[in-house]
Amino acid sequence: MIRETFPNPGPLHRRESSSAPPIDLYKLLAIVRRQWRIAALSVGVCLLLGILYLLFATAKYTASTDILIDQDSSRILYQGSALERTVEDEARILSQVEVLVSDKVGLAVVDKLALDKDPKFMSAPMGPLQMMRSMLRAVTSLFSSPGPASEENLQRRAALQNLQRNLSVERLNRSYVLNVRFTWSDPVLAAKVAKGVAEAYLADQLNAKFEATRLAGGWAQERMKDLQREALKSDLAVQKFRADHGLIAASGKLVSEQQLSELNSQLILARTETAAAEAKYQRLQSIIDGGQPDAIVAGTLDSAIVNDLRAKYLEASRLAAEIAEKTGPDHVQVKRLRNSMDEYRKLIFDELGRIAKSYSSEYQVAKSREDALRSIVTDATGISADANETLVQLRELEREAEAYRDLYQKFLQRYQESVQQESFPVTEARIISEAAVPQETSGPKKSLVLALSIFLGLALGTGLGTLQEYRDRFFRTGEQVAEETGMPFLGLVPLVPEGKAVTSYAVDHPLSHFAETLRSAKISADLSLGREKPKVIGVTSVLPGEGKSTVAINFARLLASQKARTLIIDADLRNPTLTRAVAPNAAAGLAEIVIDKIPLADLLLFEERTRLAMLPAVLRRDVPLTSELLASREMAELLEEAKASFDYVILDLPPLAPVVDVRAVTPHVDGFTCVVEWGQTPRAVVQMKLEADPALAKKCLGIILNKANMDKMKLYGTEGMSYGDPRYSAYFREAAPAEAPGQGLKAAKLAAPA
Repeated sequence: MIRETFPNPGPLHRRESSSAPPIDLYKLLAIVRRQWRIAALSVGVCLLLGILYLLFATAKYTASTDILIDQDSSRILYQGSALERTVEDEARILSQVEVLVSDKVGLAVVDKLALDKDPKFMSAPMGPLQMMRSMLRAVTSLFSSPGPASEENLQRRAALQNLQRNLSVERLNRSYVLNVRFTWSDPVLAAKVAKGVAEAYLADQLNAKFEATRLAGGWAQERMKDLQREALKSDLAVQKFRADHGLIAASGKLVSEQQLSELNSQLILARTETAAAEAKYQRLQSIIDGGQPDAIVAGTLDSAIVNDLRAKYLEASRLAAEIAEKTGPDHVQVKRLRNSMDEYRKLIFDELGRIAKSYSSEYQVAKSREDALRSIVTDATGISADANETLVQLRELEREAEAYRDLYQKFLQRYQESVQQESFPVTEARIISEAAVPQETSGPKKSLVLALSIFLGLALGTGLGTLQEYRDRFFRTGEQVAEETGMPFLGLVPLVPEGKAVTSYAVDHPLSHFAETLRSAKISADLSLGREKPKVIGVTSVLPGEGKSTVAINFARLLASQKARTLIIDADLRNPTLTRAVAPNAAAGLAEIVIDKIPLADLLLFEERTRLAMLPAVLRRDVPLTSELLASREMAELLEEAKASFDYVILDLPPLAPVVDVRAVTPHVDGFTCVVEWGQTPRAVVQMKLEADPALAKKCLGIILNKANMDKMKLYGTEGMSYGDPRYSAYFREAAPAEAPGQGLKAAKLAAPA
């Protein structure tokens, strides 16, 4: 398909959208069709480079060893949260990784294996990234002032850099195992270096343990001496305080406290004895006061006399009772027995009086002893209260002395442990997989290199293709014309093949794409300007050389071939390309009519077959200001005269960019057709020129893309438009008819053509 007609959206504007447009897959596919050669070339070049790299690259061998970092036994009973333990373990393992790749371990391996004296190891080729880093270091060293260094140290550092560039250490999953890998062109050396790194790491751990233990032991020894002095000082302070305040202790207690305890015990015993003596005395006194010997119970008194008299009294009483029962109470024997009983009673109470005096004496002695003990306890309690106030300070001194003794004992124990550890240091890491000599190469990996080459080729091709699309700031499709300028798109004019008559191609090939686009321009003019009235249509371009004159003459001849009275005027007075192409022998033209007042009919040229009339233009030295000539009243009168005799007056105008002639003639023109060269004229230039002249933009009937390469246009098809669709071929014929019309122009009188 060769044309697209988009409605005029009104005043010239650049379309904007508040939101990003959706991705157009058809446009992306069109871009891929246009740029696939660049992408394919990039992939091919990168793939070739990858193959060359594989052919000439040195084979690499990787030896590996595994080191297990044992969990610290002191952390088994750690009470922190699981998250804290995980974070600390992660940091601990990562720290060991850094130790393995550190300079200290690396230099130990270099010295042990004498790598700095191995010419093969020192002259190893560097990769691209390594070369870039080396060059960067060399550049930065130019601006720094390195200190003096011996040749030996420089060699060791260079060997260390080679080792570290080819050494990698990583943690295996989430375990405590570190995998150490070294890659080199010599498999034996690779295994030696990997094993040397592991052994150097273990030796470094042992040395670090030994050094830490030694430093801790030394510090503990100094601290232990300080604690010993403090403990002795605190003990002396306790003893001095005791002596100053009379706080004598025995069996762990103060003597005053022991005495007070014993006195309290004696006081309690004395109280018990006093109570017992008082009870005995009171009981005996109650018997005496009662005067009843029967109240005396055997065993209650310790007196044998009282007990014997009481027994005799009871025996006499029994006999008296028996005799009285037999002989009567007045019997002599009864009376004698009763007299004996009275005698016994008197003797009993006399003895009880003596015993009562003895009990009273014992009670008084016990009470006196109790009172004496109570007085002693009261005095001792006062002394103890005074001692307790001082005892608080003593106990504080004793606690301080005890704390120093405990701390001293702990440090002594720690010091003995550190001495033992210093003699037998144990590391928390061990090798669980020895480094073996690799039998297979580890690099370069062919599949990875080829895949990377293809990926880089695609990335490079995509970048170049994107750059190519971005740099393509020219008009290629009618959709671009409508979006960028807001003007209707009248169609595409294909590039005319070599050997064909360019100025009459539309008439010679009436069913061609060329002619169809010009018919589209005619319909646009008829619809916009009206079918019945004569129309003045200007054909212009933005830049010179875009083919506006070719389009103008073909448009005019096509109109004339359709029996429309048509006049074409070469109004490009500074560069009359149209006149040179179709009427090179013309001696006078537009300037002579306007300046010299020559009648129009005298200067018109007519084509025999189409009856197309033409007013040529001839260069004149005396017309420097062509814009004033085109804007003059005489030019307006000329156009009015032409409109009276012709249906279409076509003006071949100068381009917009170099001169202002088009702006000058705009008031006299009914509509403009702008010709833009396909793939050559920048969009921004067209947009700028049309925005700079609103009056011209308002009258613009549309834009024609000229010199379009139809083969390349197939690559710009979108969802709604497919250029070069084979289904359209039945509607177009590029072959010329058997009988071609004449192309000569000759002078003739102005007359209405048939």
